Amino acid sequence: MAPNFVPKRLTNSLLLSVLVISLYLAEAANLKETQLSLYFQDISAHGNPNATVIPVAGIAGKAWTFTQFGTVYVTDDYITETADPNSPEVGRGQGMYVTAGLDGLNSHVTLSIVFTNKEYSGSTLQIQGVSKQFEPVREVAVVAGTGKFRFARGYATFETHFLDIPTQYSVIRCNVTVQHY
Repeated sequence: MAPNFVPKRLTNSLLLSVLVISLYLAEAANLKETQLSLYFQDISAHGNPNATVIPVAGIAGKAWTFTQFGTVYVTDDYITETADPNSPEVGRGQGMYVTAGLDGLNSHVTLSIVFTNKEYSGSTLQIQGVSKQFEPVREVAVVAGTGKFRFARGYATFETHFLDIPTQYSVIRCNVTVQHY
Protein backbone atom coordinates (compact mmCIF):
# COMPACT_ATOMS: atom_id res chain seq x y z
CA MET A 1 0.00 0.00 0.00
CA ALA A 2 2.80 2.43 0.82
CA PRO A 3 4.37 2.31 -2.67
CA ASN A 4 1.10 3.58 -4.26
CA PHE A 5 0.63 6.30 -1.62
CA VAL A 6 3.97 8.09 -2.29
CA PRO A 7 3.45 8.68 -6.05
CA LYS A 8 -0.14 9.82 -5.44
CA ARG A 9 0.96 12.29 -2.78
CA LEU A 10 3.81 13.52 -4.97
CA THR A 11 1.42 13.98 -7.90
CA ASN A 12 -1.05 15.93 -5.74
CA SER A 13 1.76 18.14 -4.39
CA LEU A 14 3.00 18.81 -7.91
CA LEU A 15 -0.50 19.69 -9.14
CA LEU A 16 -1.03 22.02 -6.19
CA SER A 17 2.31 23.74 -6.88
CA VAL A 18 1.42 24.22 -10.55
CA LEU A 19 -1.96 25.67 -9.57
CA VAL A 20 -0.41 28.15 -7.11
CA ILE A 21 2.23 29.26 -9.62
CA SER A 22 -0.42 29.65 -12.34
CA LEU A 23 -2.58 31.82 -10.09
CA TYR A 24 0.43 33.95 -9.15
CA LEU A 25 1.41 34.45 -12.80
CA ALA A 26 -2.18 35.31 -13.72
CA GLU A 27 -2.23 37.99 -11.00
CA ALA A 28 1.20 39.28 -12.08
CA ALA A 29 -0.21 39.78 -15.58
CA ASN A 30 -2.74 42.23 -14.07
CA LEU A 31 0.00 44.58 -12.80
CA LYS A 32 -0.23 48.17 -13.99
CA GLU A 33 2.81 50.36 -14.56
CA THR A 34 2.58 54.02 -13.61
CA GLN A 35 5.18 56.69 -14.30
CA LEU A 36 5.00 60.04 -12.52
CA SER A 37 7.08 63.22 -12.52
CA LEU A 38 6.70 65.20 -9.30
CA TYR A 39 8.42 68.31 -7.95
CA PHE A 40 9.37 68.62 -4.28
CA GLN A 41 9.42 72.25 -3.08
CA ASP A 42 12.20 72.09 -0.48
CA ILE A 43 13.08 74.83 2.04
CA SER A 44 16.04 73.74 4.16
CA ALA A 45 16.73 76.95 6.05
CA HIS A 46 17.09 76.14 9.75
CA GLY A 47 15.21 78.74 11.76
CA ASN A 48 13.02 79.74 8.83
CA PRO A 49 9.38 79.40 9.94
CA ASN A 50 8.53 78.13 6.43
CA ALA A 51 11.23 75.44 6.45
CA THR A 52 10.10 72.06 5.16
CA VAL A 53 13.32 70.22 6.09
CA ILE A 54 14.85 70.63 9.56
CA PRO A 55 17.57 68.85 11.52
CA VAL A 56 16.20 67.23 14.68
CA ALA A 57 19.13 65.21 16.02
CA GLY A 58 22.84 64.75 15.61
CA ILE A 59 26.12 64.09 17.36
CA ALA A 60 26.61 66.31 20.41
CA GLY A 61 29.23 68.98 19.83
CA LYS A 62 29.10 68.64 16.03
CA ALA A 63 27.31 70.86 13.54
CA TRP A 64 24.07 69.31 12.30
CA THR A 65 24.61 69.45 8.55
CA PHE A 66 23.76 67.32 5.50
CA THR A 67 27.36 66.08 5.43
CA GLN A 68 27.82 65.35 9.16
CA PHE A 69 27.47 61.64 9.94
CA GLY A 70 24.56 60.97 12.29
CA THR A 71 22.49 64.05 11.51
CA VAL A 72 18.76 63.31 11.31
CA TYR A 73 16.37 65.50 9.31
CA VAL A 74 12.60 65.41 9.08
CA THR A 75 10.78 66.71 6.05
CA ASP A 76 7.31 67.72 4.98
CA ASP A 77 7.82 69.14 1.47
CA TYR A 78 4.87 70.09 -0.63
CA ILE A 79 4.86 68.38 -4.02
CA THR A 80 3.64 70.12 -7.16
CA GLU A 81 2.76 69.16 -10.75
CA THR A 82 5.54 71.31 -12.23
CA ALA A 83 8.70 73.02 -11.00
CA ASP A 84 6.73 76.24 -10.48
CA PRO A 85 5.92 76.51 -6.74
CA ASN A 86 2.55 78.03 -7.70
CA SER A 87 1.49 75.02 -9.77
CA PRO A 88 -1.17 72.72 -8.28
CA GLU A 89 -0.12 70.73 -5.23
CA VAL A 90 -0.42 66.97 -5.73
CA GLY A 91 0.80 65.80 -2.34
CA ARG A 92 3.33 65.94 0.47
CA GLY A 93 6.73 64.33 0.87
CA GLN A 94 6.90 63.33 4.54
CA GLY A 95 9.72 61.40 6.15
CA MET A 96 13.29 61.36 7.39
CA TYR A 97 16.82 61.61 6.06
CA VAL A 98 19.79 60.40 8.08
CA THR A 99 23.35 61.17 7.04
CA ALA A 100 24.46 57.56 7.16
CA GLY A 101 27.88 57.62 5.47
CA LEU A 102 30.88 58.33 7.70
CA ASP A 103 32.21 60.48 4.86
CA GLY A 104 28.89 62.38 4.67
CA LEU A 105 28.25 61.38 1.06
CA ASN A 106 25.26 59.10 1.63
CA SER A 107 22.00 59.58 3.43
CA HIS A 108 19.38 56.97 4.26
CA VAL A 109 15.95 58.07 3.08
CA THR A 110 12.61 56.92 4.47
CA LEU A 111 9.90 58.91 2.75
CA SER A 112 6.16 58.71 2.15
CA ILE A 113 4.65 60.45 -0.84
CA VAL A 114 1.15 61.25 0.40
CA PHE A 115 -1.11 62.19 -2.52
CA THR A 116 -3.74 64.87 -2.01
CA ASN A 117 -4.85 65.53 -5.59
CA LYS A 118 -8.13 64.22 -7.00
CA GLU A 119 -6.80 61.30 -9.04
CA TYR A 120 -4.66 59.69 -6.31
CA SER A 121 -6.03 61.36 -3.16
CA GLY A 122 -5.38 59.25 -0.07
CA SER A 123 -2.92 56.96 -1.86
CA THR A 124 0.73 56.75 -0.82
CA LEU A 125 4.08 55.54 -2.10
CA GLN A 126 6.78 54.45 0.35
CA ILE A 127 10.38 55.19 -0.60
CA GLN A 128 13.41 53.80 1.18
CA GLY A 129 17.11 53.44 0.54
CA VAL A 130 20.50 55.06 0.31
CA SER A 131 20.67 58.38 -1.52
CA LYS A 132 24.09 59.40 -2.82
CA GLN A 133 23.64 63.04 -1.88
CA PHE A 134 26.03 64.64 -4.34
CA GLU A 135 25.24 62.57 -7.43
CA PRO A 136 23.30 64.44 -10.12
CA VAL A 137 20.65 61.68 -10.18
CA ARG A 138 19.91 59.68 -7.04
CA GLU A 139 17.95 56.42 -7.27
CA VAL A 140 16.07 54.81 -4.40
CA ALA A 141 13.56 51.98 -4.13
CA VAL A 142 9.80 52.29 -3.99
CA VAL A 143 9.05 49.51 -1.53
CA ALA A 144 5.28 49.78 -1.01
CA GLY A 145 2.13 51.72 -1.69
CA THR A 146 -1.46 52.11 -0.58
CA GLY A 147 -4.76 53.01 -2.22
CA LYS A 148 -4.35 53.22 -6.00
CA PHE A 149 -0.73 52.09 -5.53
CA ARG A 150 -1.47 49.00 -3.45
CA PHE A 151 1.50 46.58 -3.43
CA ALA A 152 3.64 49.04 -5.41
CA ARG A 153 7.21 48.12 -6.26
CA GLY A 154 9.61 50.14 -8.34
CA TYR A 155 12.11 52.94 -8.18
CA ALA A 156 12.33 56.70 -7.94
CA THR A 157 15.03 59.06 -9.13
CA PHE A 158 15.67 62.44 -7.57
CA GLU A 159 17.54 65.28 -9.24
CA THR A 160 18.01 68.89 -8.25
CA HIS A 161 16.07 70.98 -10.75
CA PHE A 162 16.73 74.34 -9.06
CA LEU A 163 18.90 75.43 -6.13
CA ASP A 164 19.18 78.86 -4.49
CA ILE A 165 21.93 78.54 -1.88
CA PRO A 166 21.38 81.89 -0.07
CA THR A 167 17.73 81.06 0.69
CA GLN A 168 18.31 77.28 0.89
CA TYR A 169 15.35 76.78 -1.42
CA SER A 170 15.44 74.00 -3.97
CA VAL A 171 13.15 72.19 -6.34
CA ILE A 172 13.79 68.46 -6.56
CA ARG A 173 12.40 66.57 -9.53
CA CYS A 174 11.25 63.05 -8.66
CA ASN A 175 10.56 60.55 -11.43
CA VAL A 176 8.71 57.48 -10.18
CA THR A 177 8.17 54.20 -12.00
CA VAL A 178 6.06 51.64 -10.16
CA GLN A 179 4.17 48.46 -10.84
CA HIS A 180 1.03 47.94 -8.78
CA TYR A 181 -2.44 46.38 -8.81
